[in-house]
Amino acid sequence: MMPYSDKVMEHFRNPRNVGEISDANGVGEVGNPKCGDIMKIYLKVEDNIIKDVKFKTFGCGSAIASSSMATELIKGKTLEEAWELSNKAVADALDGLPPVKMHCSVLAEEAIHKAINDYRESIGLEPWEMKVHSDHIHDEVHG
Repeated sequence: MMPYSDKVMEHFRNPRNVGEISDANGVGEVGNPKCGDIMKIYLKVEDNIIKDVKFKTFGCGSAIASSSMATELIKGKTLEEAWELSNKAVADALDGLPPVKMHCSVLAEEAIHKAINDYRESIGLEPWEMKVHSDHIHDEVHG
C-alpha cells in the first residue's frame, strides 16, 4: 500500500465543509460509477465570490481528502480564482497523492468547474470551457 501524507489522512479523518447547501446557486456532480467515486460540490455565490462551499463525496479516502482540501482552497475566492484551481494544486496542498489516486484530485477540479458553470448558466452567462485532461487520467476518471 502506498503511504498517504499526514494531510491526506487529516482531511480524510476530519473533512472540512461536508454537507449540502439548501439554497446553493451552483451545483456540480462528477463521478465514475465504475471505480465508485462520486463527488458533488455545492456553491453559494454572492457578488462573484464563493461565500460558502460544501461537498458530498462517495468514494475512497483520497477522494474525500481531495474534496475537503479543494473546498478549503476556493472558499472566499472569486469564481475566476476558483476556476484556476488545478488538480495538481489540490494534490500539492495535500502534500501529494499516490499516482493511482491522482484522478481523485481531477474529480475535485471538475466538480468545481461544473458547479461554477451551473451558477453561470443560472444567471444567463455562457459556461466556461472545461479543461481536458490527459487520456490516461480521463479514462481513470470517466471509465
